[in-house]
Amino acid sequence: MMGAMACYPSCSSASYTNADLHAFVGCVERSPTVPVFTWNANRTIGCFLWGEPFVDGAHVSAANALVQLYEQSGLDCLLALNGWFSGVLVDLRQRRTLLFNDRYGLGRLYVHEAGGRTFFSSEAKSLLGVLPETRRLDPQGLGEWWSCGCVLQDRSLFSGISLLPPGSAWTFSAEGYLTKARYFDSASWESLPALSAEEYYERLKETFPRILKSYLNGSRPVAMSLTGGLDGRMIMSWSQRGPGELPCYTFNGPVRDCADVKIARKVAHVCGQPHHTIPVGEEFLAEFRKLAEDSIRISDGAMDVTGAAELYVNRLASEIAPVRLTGNYGSEILRRHVAFRPRGFASDLLAPEMTQRVQNAEQTYAAEACGNPLSFIAFKQVPWHHYARFVVERSQVAVRSPFLDNDLVRLAFQAPPEPATGLEPSLRLIGEGDPELGRIPTDRGITYPARRVANRVNRSLQEFLAKAEYAYDYGMPQWLTRLDQCVSPLRLERLFLGRQKFCHFRTWYRHQLAPVVKEVLLDPRSLSRPYLRGKQVAQITHEHTSGRRNHTLSIHKLLTAELIQRQLLEP
Repeated sequence: MMGAMACYPSCSSASYTNADLHAFVGCVERSPTVPVFTWNANRTIGCFLWGEPFVDGAHVSAANALVQLYEQSGLDCLLALNGWFSGVLVDLRQRRTLLFNDRYGLGRLYVHEAGGRTFFSSEAKSLLGVLPETRRLDPQGLGEWWSCGCVLQDRSLFSGISLLPPGSAWTFSAEGYLTKARYFDSASWESLPALSAEEYYERLKETFPRILKSYLNGSRPVAMSLTGGLDGRMIMSWSQRGPGELPCYTFNGPVRDCADVKIARKVAHVCGQPHHTIPVGEEFLAEFRKLAEDSIRISDGAMDVTGAAELYVNRLASEIAPVRLTGNYGSEILRRHVAFRPRGFASDLLAPEMTQRVQNAEQTYAAEACGNPLSFIAFKQVPWHHYARFVVERSQVAVRSPFLDNDLVRLAFQAPPEPATGLEPSLRLIGEGDPELGRIPTDRGITYPARRVANRVNRSLQEFLAKAEYAYDYGMPQWLTRLDQCVSPLRLERLFLGRQKFCHFRTWYRHQLAPVVKEVLLDPRSLSRPYLRGKQVAQITHEHTSGRRNHTLSIHKLLTAELIQRQLLEP
C-alpha cells in the first residue's frame, strides 16, 4: 500500500504496527523529511497527522498539540483542529485506535471493509493495489460521475471503496469492535441565530483579518495565487505584508494576457508585491499526455484530464513558493455559489444501462441538495466536487484558503438573506481594507464604491466577452463549428480566446492534441468498454478532430474514463 503512494523520487515513509491492537499504519511524505509518529511524554498516546492542520493559528507542532488535547478532552480534541487533515491516533491506555479527518472532508480517506478488517488510505490506488476485488468501476458511481462530474454520497468510482464522511472519528477497539461516529455535526451551525446585515458585516470585518494571519504565517514561504475576482482581493486588502513579502502569480493562456492577469498585476502593484505570470502554452501541450495521466493517477480519477493544466501551472508555482495562498471557496462559502449540478451527457455514447445510471444520478443529487444550502456546499460540494482540483494542486504546493476556516464558515451560517450573502459585504470589506484596491474593477467590472454607470457598462462588456469566448470554445454550437472550419485561415480564435480563460481545449483537441485524442479514443481497448458504444465514440472522435463538430465536453469525459482504466485498474 505504501509503495503505491511513493511515486516521487524524494518520497520518504514511516510506519507503526501494533499487533495487540490489530493496527498497522504507514505514512508517506513526498519530501525527504521522514514522517514522525508523534508520542506524548510517557509514550501511551501517539499519532500520525497528515495535511495542513493548525491549532490556535499555529501550523507547527499540530501533532504534539493534538496529542496533548486528546489527553485532556478525549475525542473532543478534534474540534480544536483547523485546516484540512486526516490521521490515526493510538491510545495504549484505553487500547483503541482512532481514524479521523477534517470536518470538510478535504483530508480524504478511502475505506474498504471486508471480513472484519478495515483497509484505509488517503489514496485509492493503495487499496486497488492490494484488494483485487476493488479493481472494477462501480456502476452507480460511474453514472454519477458522467452526470455530475463526481461521485455522490461518500462513495467512490471503485467497487467496494467508500469515503470516510467529513468530520468522522472511527474508533477501533483491541477486541475488534468498530464505532463509527462524527465528532462534528453541521446541525450545530445550522441552528445558530441569524444576524442582522450590519451585525454580520461587523463580525466579518473582525473575523477575516484575524484568521488570515494563520494562513500567512508559518516556517515556509507563501505566495498568493491572484485572479481578477473578489476573494483573492479580500486577502490582499487585509494581508498587511510589506513590499516584496507576498509574491503573487496568475495563470495565463497562449493567446493574450487574460483579464485575471491584467487585473492581478494592478492589484499586486498597489500592494507593493511582485507579480509573476505563469503561461500555459506549447510546452504544456507537448507534455499533455503525461500530465493528464499523472493527474488521473494523483487524484485517483477524481479529476478529469483538464487537471493536466492544474498540475502544470502549480508545478511552476512551486518554484515561486512552496505554499499557495488562494481565494478558492470564497464565492461558495460567502455567496452560496453551487459549483456543480447534473448535466445531460450524450446518451448515444453510453450503453443503455449506463444511461439509466446517469438519469438516476439526477434524483440522487436532488435528494442530497435538499436542506440548508450552505451545509450542502461546505460538507458535500467541497469533499465530492472541489476535492478533485484540490488534490492535484496539493501534489505540487501546500494549498491554503482562509475561506474554509472554521470560524469564518461558522459565521457564514449566521449570514442573513440578501444582500448580506451577495457582493456587498465582500466589496465593502475590500474597500475598507484598502480603498485603492476597491477602485480597481474586478473581472466582472465591479468597483467599490459603486460607480453605477461605469459598473453597468463594464459588467455588460465583461459578461459579453466571457460568453463570446465560451461560445467560441467549449460551447460552440455545431452549425458554427462547420462555419469556423471554413474560415479557419482567418484565425478568428485570436479575436475571442484568452480574454477570460487560459485553457482552450476545443481548439487544442482539434489541432495540437488531436493525435493524443485519436491515439487514446480509437484504441480497440477504448472502443470495447462495456459502458460505451464504440461506434459512436469513434464517430465523435473523427468529427471533432476534423473540425466538423464540437464534442469538447464529451472528449474530456471519454479521455478521462479511459485513462482511469489504464492508470488505476489495468496496469
